[in-house]
Amino acid sequence: MNLLIVPLILLLVVTIGVSAFAYTSYTQAQDYKNNVDAKIAVAVDASEKKVSEQKDKDYAEKEKYPYVTYTGPQAAGSIRIQYPKTWSAYTVASEKNTSKPLDGYFYPGQVPDISDNNNTYALRSLVSTSSYDSLMKQYAAKQKQGKVTIQPYQSPNVPNVIGSRIDGEVKDKKQGAMILMPFRDKTLQLWTESNDYKGDFDKVILQNFTLTP
Repeated sequence: MNLLIVPLILLLVVTIGVSAFAYTSYTQAQDYKNNVDAKIAVAVDASEKKVSEQKDKDYAEKEKYPYVTYTGPQAAGSIRIQYPKTWSAYTVASEKNTSKPLDGYFYPGQVPDISDNNNTYALRSLVSTSSYDSLMKQYAAKQKQGKVTIQPYQSPNVPNVIGSRIDGEVKDKKQGAMILMPFRDKTLQLWTESNDYKGDFDKVILQNFTLTP
């Protein structure tokens, strides 16, 4: 009698398992049958949204061409900066200002108020008499705190000048990327104050700017 109980229990367990599986498969099939149109509509909407977002992105990229070229004064190394035509520029440049011959601000649309330190900019350009070594000491201290990373930088258009690239907190509470390059008795600083513009910084600004050392 005991020998019959074991196979009966096993048979019961298998039967219950098969029934549960059959019921689950049936309900899933019914759900798909009853809601197939809705599921297709959701999939189509998701696909169309993805295509639309890609088109918007492609359009935004095309709108950046042709690039606009800014040329600085000779005192600033006659720097030439190419930037998207959808950006605006506000620059303070002078041959007579020996301590800061160039101070520039770039941003899509209208340049935000430069007197407000809380504003961030897509691109900043600065040529000053601050020494390269003193500036690098400041960022070396930030590197020790884990706020930035530093690596050597060589511009494709100014290959005879070796500078540094800094990624992280380039300014207080502002994340981005910066390059520092020494030339003559001055230092060039180019940086973006937002990671949102790092792509343009790398692909447009750094790939196209030139400088006369």
